[in-house]
Amino acid sequence: MAKPDFRIERRLLKRDVWPAAGVDEVGRGPLAGPVAAAAVILDPRDLPAGLNDSKLLAQDARESLYEEIMRRAIAVSVGFASAAEIDAINIRQATFAAMRRALFALSVEPRHVLIDGNDPPPDLPCPAETIVKGDAAVLSIAAASIIAKVTRDRLMRRLCARHPVYGFSQHVGYATRAHLAAIAEHGPCAFHRLSFSPFKASEGNSTSEPCEKETD
Repeated sequence: MAKPDFRIERRLLKRDVWPAAGVDEVGRGPLAGPVAAAAVILDPRDLPAGLNDSKLLAQDARESLYEEIMRRAIAVSVGFASAAEIDAINIRQATFAAMRRALFALSVEPRHVLIDGNDPPPDLPCPAETIVKGDAAVLSIAAASIIAKVTRDRLMRRLCARHPVYGFSQHVGYATRAHLAAIAEHGPCAFHRLSFSPFKASEGNSTSEPCEKETD
């Protein structure tokens, strides 16, 4: 299977459109916790080896690569949108907000943005292009997927310590059978997305089917 590469970024370098930031999000589908987006500007002279779509990596590999990215990258940032914000403005707009926050938080201003998917947020600080399945094709986006995933997972483990009955550290907020059973027994907490089913049926915003794996 082909792995992400740095070809798009090198083309931008040759055109003197640099720095370029990769952006990816995690946490659109869960019933609890924030959506997180990461922005990463890699150093062309010091690229971490082994980067890939975070969903294809084991947890230990993700954690190790997270440290490598943080050590080698030119700039890294993460933006969040909370469960309450998701309920207020919907998951799509909350994802856009998290992406914008990540980009504006970078210590180095990008001149171009590479975004996973096909739905770019408005009001970005520079030109952007979307790449479907970019986390499996573009090295900067793969790096962002790892940063976003590890950061959000760590946050969900901290939330688990505050609300252990839900088992957030095992499913990080996704609709597993164990999570749905805990909700049925204890009701929601402050970190649940009340606009999502099983709390409230909302067309286009529902995750009513139990899902043992994350899908974003």
